[in-house]
Amino acid sequence: MVGEALALTAALCFGITHFLNGLLARRADSAAVALVSQVGGTVLMLVVAPFVAAPQVSGEALGWGTLSGIGTGIGAAFLYRGLGNGRFSVVVPLSDVGAVALPVLVGVVLLGDRPGLGAWCGIVAALPALWLVSRSDHDGAPATASGAGDGLVAGAAFALQFVAIAQADPAAGLWPLVASRAASVVAIAPLLLRHPGRIRMPARLAWGCAGAGALGTVAITLYALASREQLLSLAVVLTALYPAIPVVLGVTVLRERLTRAQQLGLACAAAAIVLISLD
Repeated sequence: MVGEALALTAALCFGITHFLNGLLARRADSAAVALVSQVGGTVLMLVVAPFVAAPQVSGEALGWGTLSGIGTGIGAAFLYRGLGNGRFSVVVPLSDVGAVALPVLVGVVLLGDRPGLGAWCGIVAALPALWLVSRSDHDGAPATASGAGDGLVAGAAFALQFVAIAQADPAAGLWPLVASRAASVVAIAPLLLRHPGRIRMPARLAWGCAGAGALGTVAITLYALASREQLLSLAVVLTALYPAIPVVLGVTVLRERLTRAQQLGLACAAAAIVLISLD
């Protein structure tokens, strides 16, 4: 039960982080929000990592952490851009379906996992979810203006984040996560190089981003610990329950409305996650 508790707590932290940064992305440049958020997370890891036992910090472990961080940076940049322009209740579930389904496929192709019938049914259920949730309010055309495309890219990037950090050797302690946070900053920085003025924001927004980033770092740390306690697929699925928080807050607090097609799409996304988790 320890692994399950860690993964679910990670989901709670991820959900709050994405909701807060999504709101901040509506008041400042989304790439700047992502960058400052990851800087805050990096600082936290640099402070904490030296106090955690790390008997063997290998280059391979740091490499997996770096690869995970690239996924984190790209995922955060696209997710917050989508949340800044679109609906929490659409962008977040789209990113989550990819973050769940793709690690399962990677496990099958590269890691030798053998999902059962339930997991495959979940992957199939994810396909109509992607289409239905992406529909617009009126004419049924893809809701690109609502951040659907950003959500899809974020999902693929977060899948890389989840798979890579789970491969890091536990003997390296938290140093792979330090590498991950630092790499996420490097991955986001090019988005701002041509327009450095975009990073400017009021101090209170910057502190908010840094705080949310620190909470996101707690989330990925809990996920990494959970992946050491149980199967990768189970840890990913439980952690990926985080969209429930920003979706519920988007509907209740921000008064977002969903079309029937989008509601059906969200139901398919939930079914996909449940089917994969029950496999």
